[in-house]
Amino acid sequence: MKFSHSKMGSLSGLLLLTATLTGCFDQSQEQTTSTQAEHAHHNDRLRLVMLLPPRSGLSPLSDDAFKLSRWSTGETLTVLDKDGQLQPALATQWEQVTPKQWRFELRRNVTFHDGTPFNAKSVVNALTTASLASPKPRILDGVDITIEADGEHAVLVTSNIADPLLAQRLTSPQLTILAARAYGEKGVINPIKAGTGPFVLTAVNGTSGATLERYDHYWGEPAQAPGIDVSFVPDGVARAASLRTDTGDIVEAIPVSQAPLLDPALVHEVPMPRTNTLYLNTQHGVMKDPAMRAAVREAIHRDVIVNNVYEQRADIAKGLLGPALPWAAKLRQPIANPTQAGTPKGQTITLGTFTDRTELPEVAVYIAQQLTKAGFHVKQDVREYSQIESDALAGKFDVFILSRATVLDSGDPVAYMYSDFSCDGSFNIAQLCQPKIDEALRKASLLPAGPQRQKAIMAAEQLILASDAAIPMLHERVIQGESLRVRDALRDPRERTLIDAHTHIAQESTIKP
Repeated sequence: MKFSHSKMGSLSGLLLLTATLTGCFDQSQEQTTSTQAEHAHHNDRLRLVMLLPPRSGLSPLSDDAFKLSRWSTGETLTVLDKDGQLQPALATQWEQVTPKQWRFELRRNVTFHDGTPFNAKSVVNALTTASLASPKPRILDGVDITIEADGEHAVLVTSNIADPLLAQRLTSPQLTILAARAYGEKGVINPIKAGTGPFVLTAVNGTSGATLERYDHYWGEPAQAPGIDVSFVPDGVARAASLRTDTGDIVEAIPVSQAPLLDPALVHEVPMPRTNTLYLNTQHGVMKDPAMRAAVREAIHRDVIVNNVYEQRADIAKGLLGPALPWAAKLRQPIANPTQAGTPKGQTITLGTFTDRTELPEVAVYIAQQLTKAGFHVKQDVREYSQIESDALAGKFDVFILSRATVLDSGDPVAYMYSDFSCDGSFNIAQLCQPKIDEALRKASLLPAGPQRQKAIMAAEQLILASDAAIPMLHERVIQGESLRVRDALRDPRERTLIDAHTHIAQESTIKP
């Protein structure tokens, strides 16, 4: 077949136009596919809404450590399972060589998020930094440790006293192992790209949020979610709203007042080893008098607070340790010869608490009413926790309301009791110092895990309660919000874990309305 020049020209133009259009369609299709992939990737990210912003630059030596563990970016040598039993993490096995020394075999083929190897040298560096810190992590209250390498893949940890729970201490997120580059001058620690977990912390935006990405070289099972977008939202109403507006997948600490306003399918109650307690100043002011502390004890009506503030989503406290530790109630004995309550005659006392836990300001109102009715003149001081903590620790309040985790660190209450109620405790808001309490805690600390240790713990609790330095009011249940699209979020009574490698966003076709 023959074509004329004009026909050939027309055909050439048509072919050129077709090729051009095809190229445009290919490019457009590629861009659409890429956009869809990016959108899907973005939608697969976990949106986490947290209660408290970082207080100490995410230093693992502070309470910020629990953010690093809840994000699965920082890891410890050992961990506790849901039953409180020791499990391997960065250490694969351990043994108590002598009453004061333990040996930990380290996991091999692990890298930090900055690409450097995890080995004995890095463990020695991290744990030595923690042991020498001032103040040091509360899990190390009452014990001094030294760490030395035993070859490249093992360490020896030696305590100044016989410590049958040293391996449990090392589960505390405050003893997270970070890369050497994280530890800077003057005690500054930067955890960005320094952990070993399935998610790498890549950015922190002050007190507003943080960003984490999946770590592709994780030593264990890789994370299913591509990343985590964290928002810090101290306002409880705003946190609850993130569930209603579908802007959060996992939401910490939904306020009790907001729970009834949410779809019940999004609300999950987690029983907590957390006690809402009045700490009374035993060294200064009105509460230095044991009779006045006893008057406070007699004035408190716990049922009113549980019913009106917590809407029955809490348990009335009969001691420091609540239902999360079922053995405690079985071993608790009544206080023999409790101090007789005095008669308040208009003494002025200052009652403090903080706004970060939404219920506490309302609890303060009820407590003030009850103490006023008993005869005290009550002044309230309610601030954000970051602004009030130092004053509370310095003993500037007569009465302070604190929501306190009782087994946060080692899975054992001795560390909490020592921190809060011993003469040298780092969190002794009550300014309590009684040698018999210190001795009871020392005895408990020397016993191995088991029934005898539990009995010793309850003997120490009885002495603390008899001092009226701490008046437990209720045991909290945390309310955790989860969107319908999230799967395998962790509901941890110890508040150590929240997201792990299995936590992910379900495919849209599997989400039930």
